[in-house]
Amino acid sequence: MASDMPMSAELEQIDGEIQDIFRALENGFQKLDKIKDSNRQSKQLEELTGKMRECKRLIKEFDREIKDQESRHAPDVNKQLNEKKQTMIKELNSYVALRKTYQSSLGNKRVELFDMGAGGSDPVAEDNVKMASDMSNQELIDAGTKQMDETDQAIQRSKMVVEQTIEVGTQTAANLKQQTDQMGRIVNELDTIQFSIKKATQLVKEIGRQVATDKCIMFFLFLIVCGVIAIIIVKVVNPNNKNIRDIPGLAPPAPTARRLLSAEAFGSLG
Repeated sequence: MASDMPMSAELEQIDGEIQDIFRALENGFQKLDKIKDSNRQSKQLEELTGKMRECKRLIKEFDREIKDQESRHAPDVNKQLNEKKQTMIKELNSYVALRKTYQSSLGNKRVELFDMGAGGSDPVAEDNVKMASDMSNQELIDAGTKQMDETDQAIQRSKMVVEQTIEVGTQTAANLKQQTDQMGRIVNELDTIQFSIKKATQLVKEIGRQVATDKCIMFFLFLIVCGVIAIIIVKVVNPNNKNIRDIPGLAPPAPTARRLLSAEAFGSLG
């Protein structure tokens, strides 16, 4: 199929292979309508399933090439390439749905998963699965028993996982409770420290005020002492200075007393 959009040689090659597979799938399903034998139909479906797997692989490779070459293409070209990829996925899914229809009509019990991720659905078929119509009764019983054993084992594993999860959850809850208690103790200690800091700050301020008051008192006492010393020095140097009042207890004896004592002394001598 010719493409109208610019593509690299790698993308053109992958696109050509995908289109060849689509044509083969179309022809294969047309032939499937003409086959009447169920075994031949099953074999034809297996061949078509293989082609679908190959187509899925090529579509993924096509997507990788688009992402690798995204920086070299214009935004419009990248958009067209992504739309082409989505078209391929839709066409492949249509064949997958057609195959499921034929499998249902044949009584095929094979389980298939379809997951293309965010871009759409992607067919994933299990390999080497024997159809129920080709199995004997004993084989069916053995297969059912095996499936039940596997189911029991899966249940046991699930129980173990649940028990481990519960144990981990219990341990986590205990750790969280312990950490919560520890955080509570830390908060209480921080409150105590903050209260102590406030009290210490108030005490420092009070001590500062007391020190300032003591300094003022000492300064005034120093001034008083200096004044007294200055007065004493002046009185000693100049005792006749009348501008300076006598300090109580330090005044010199009165001169009249000296004259009285002298007169009495002379009188007694006479």
